[in-house]
Amino acid sequence: MRIQQHPGDEPASPGDAASPEEATNVGRLAATIERLREQIRQAQHAAEGRALIELAKGILIERLRCGPAEAARQLADLAEKAGLSPLELAADLIDQAAHDRLSDAARDFLAWARSEPGGAGADDTSIAVRLRAAESGALVATDSQLVAESLLEHALAPLGATAVAVWAAGADASLTLTGYAGYSAEEARRWRYVPPGVATPARRALVERRTVWFPSLSGTGLPSIGHHHLPGGRVAVPAGTGGRVLGVLEIGWPHALEPQPPQIHKQVEALAELCAHTLEPCEEPAPDLAELVNLTDGLHDSALLLRPAFGKDGLLADFLIEHANNCFADPAGRPRAVVTGATMLEAYPLAAHDDGLFGKIEHVYGTGEPYRAERVPLTALVDQVPLTTVADISITRHGDCVLLIWRVQDEAVRLASLLQHAQRLGRIGGFEQDVQTGEITWNSELFNLYGLPPGEHPIPLDRLAEHAHPDDATAIGRFLRTVLHHRLPASVAFRLQRPDGVARHTRVVAEPVIDAEGRMLAVRGAYQDVSAQHWTEVALAATRDQLAHSEQQISERNRLTLQLQRAIMPPAQRIIEASGLHIAVRYRPAEKEHLVGGDWYDTVVLPSKQVLLSLGDVAGHGIEAATGMVILRNALRGLAVTGAGPGQLMTWLNMVAHHLTNSLTATALCGLYDPATRVLRWARAGHLPPILVRGGTAEELPLVHGIMLGAVSETDYEEGQIRLAGEDTLLMYTDGLIERRDRALQHSQQQLLTTVQHPVTSLDHRLDHLLTHSHSDTDDDTCLLGIQVR
Repeated sequence: MRIQQHPGDEPASPGDAASPEEATNVGRLAATIERLREQIRQAQHAAEGRALIELAKGILIERLRCGPAEAARQLADLAEKAGLSPLELAADLIDQAAHDRLSDAARDFLAWARSEPGGAGADDTSIAVRLRAAESGALVATDSQLVAESLLEHALAPLGATAVAVWAAGADASLTLTGYAGYSAEEARRWRYVPPGVATPARRALVERRTVWFPSLSGTGLPSIGHHHLPGGRVAVPAGTGGRVLGVLEIGWPHALEPQPPQIHKQVEALAELCAHTLEPCEEPAPDLAELVNLTDGLHDSALLLRPAFGKDGLLADFLIEHANNCFADPAGRPRAVVTGATMLEAYPLAAHDDGLFGKIEHVYGTGEPYRAERVPLTALVDQVPLTTVADISITRHGDCVLLIWRVQDEAVRLASLLQHAQRLGRIGGFEQDVQTGEITWNSELFNLYGLPPGEHPIPLDRLAEHAHPDDATAIGRFLRTVLHHRLPASVAFRLQRPDGVARHTRVVAEPVIDAEGRMLAVRGAYQDVSAQHWTEVALAATRDQLAHSEQQISERNRLTLQLQRAIMPPAQRIIEASGLHIAVRYRPAEKEHLVGGDWYDTVVLPSKQVLLSLGDVAGHGIEAATGMVILRNALRGLAVTGAGPGQLMTWLNMVAHHLTNSLTATALCGLYDPATRVLRWARAGHLPPILVRGGTAEELPLVHGIMLGAVSETDYEEGQIRLAGEDTLLMYTDGLIERRDRALQHSQQQLLTTVQHPVTSLDHRLDHLLTHSHSDTDDDTCLLGIQVR
């Protein structure tokens, strides 16, 4: 008879097809195997259920003081009266008797389920059965692999979890995978060991010693077992006893997790406790206590050997000081015998403060992760007064013991170290020269300054000139006479010539040491490398010279700009009478010379008897703006002689600005007034429109199209025209009259129209009033042109 191949065997060839009789036999064999598997699963469940029932019968035997048979009959009767199965009643009895975390988790979950809409319901007592079944399976398990399988099947699968991993913690805070369920064997081999320092969800729970929930593993950036095919929610729970974390229970879900209620948190934390009895620390055998005592006695720093002390509840309460080494120096001055045998909190009660020394020791004992830090305050009570000592500490775990080492830095040593660092940073070298014996003492920084090896003989003061630039010999001689002859403190700056050819700008300060009888015993002093300061001063002096030269150039440039502007447009303009027009001008230059701009105006009677009225504003300030203003003003005068209209004149002037200047841009107004008809034709290039004052009312002329000069190479400008009447006043102005930093231009224009309507007696009075009540704050040039028809 042929047997059907199992997956992984070589496939049969087409010619080896099984006969109908063989296919029937194979089907029967497969059904038999499946039936046997189901019987094994049922037997396992029955065995777990019998274990719970036997525990419940034992509880009844103790409470009712009866025999096993009577306890079995009582259990059956009670289950029948309560409407529960014997297994469910057994789980309830165990919960009532145990009062442990499993019973608390089951009770809290049932209360929450009954109160939550859509919860498990008041009759759902299977949670107690599941948790106790998981506990029973874990207790009989011989390794963490069986524990993981039991937890997933009985307790975690009903919560929606699909995978579980049990990690054992090493002495160096590493992690070893000791059990798993829901992951493939290949994935488990890949994650069998996680070295210390690698960030994973399990390591976070180990180091932080708390339960850590991850709504979605894909959003954390933390790798872990199965993170590629199971990127959903994760929870990592530390598992341990007596304050020591022996490992971590990691549970995975196939989907993202919503925030879980406290009842679920209690369940997973209770399940983590079940893993602890199969977790053994992944470390070498713990050293003998006598070996640790010898180790501490061989140290040259203060050391305490600590052993955990547990309370009645089995939790870590304190650490017993098992041994204090020979070099032990108590911060409170107590002898070793007083400290040895006491607990850590008895000897140093202030160590229990938040984030204090006791918390560091507890963390090292719990996780195995060593702790080292500098300048940690150690506080002891001396006659009920806190005395704090600053020390460098080291805390490590050795088996079940913790070794605490500290080194108190001597204040003089610490100050000497600070002085040495200050001398190094300031490039200062100290010296002392004995006048009687000639012995010279240098510190290491002075050897570095001179470019000499530390073993070289120091250079006496009277030979200082031999190592300096020749030009500094006179100053050095004056310095030596002051110190050695007049016995007074002195200093000198010189250029030190080092053996390696490097020249350093150096300053030496020295003072004589005089005894009570007036004899000079020694000379003490210091050298300082001031090269950086010297070159900084040189660079600063050069910068100052360059800045003074630049300021002079700028001042001259501004002076020429102002002269050019005033030559063309004097601030005090005389009244112009032309062709029945009364014309007045006000020009106000910028207060600051460097802001002198390119505002301009022009009025001229053309050969055609028409009057050219123009005004403009060149972008920018300084000489460039002033010369640009001259170019545009003169160009417009020449073009106006052709007899062309304002629009054509603006078109030509735009070509001049774009092609015949260096990227000049400007705004402008151009008007031609015909005295015979009193018609004003005008055009604008991005400028504010003129204002017409007629009969006490002021309004802007209708806006005509026209972009600013120089923006594009070719463009057309629209013309507007208006017939003026007697006593009409036309105002043209640049934006310096109204421009403000805190308001929009439209608001300033409207305010100007209101100011223009103020009653006045003459055109000059109107222009003066507008300048006086101008609300501008940009300190820009201002040009105001007024035309009144007679």
